[in-house]
Amino acid sequence: MTTRQLAKRLGVKQPTLAELEKGEATGNITVKSLERAAEAMGCRLVYALVPTKPLTETIKERASQLAKLKLAAVEQTMRLENQQVHGQASRKEAERRLVEELLRRPARLWDEP
Repeated sequence: MTTRQLAKRLGVKQPTLAELEKGEATGNITVKSLERAAEAMGCRLVYALVPTKPLTETIKERASQLAKLKLAAVEQTMRLENQQVHGQASRKEAERRLVEELLRRPARLWDEP
């Protein structure tokens, strides 16, 4: 389909279509404009957000981040109160348990600590 033909289907002049194409190329086009163009070409617009990695991996990583942050805060409090901070093996086990607990309530993973 030529730009003249598409412009006619969209009900715009060729320069306007050229601006739409430029906006699409630079990433400055609106979803509404894309929908109109798709409809004029007998298509439908499909807009999707695609994760860069599996969702399960993202959730586990977030749970691990939160667990580390929470444990660091507890350890700081314990140091300030001059209490013993657990060893590396004990910390790893506490982190593992906290990750499991966080994974049981995944909606809470996105709360800020």
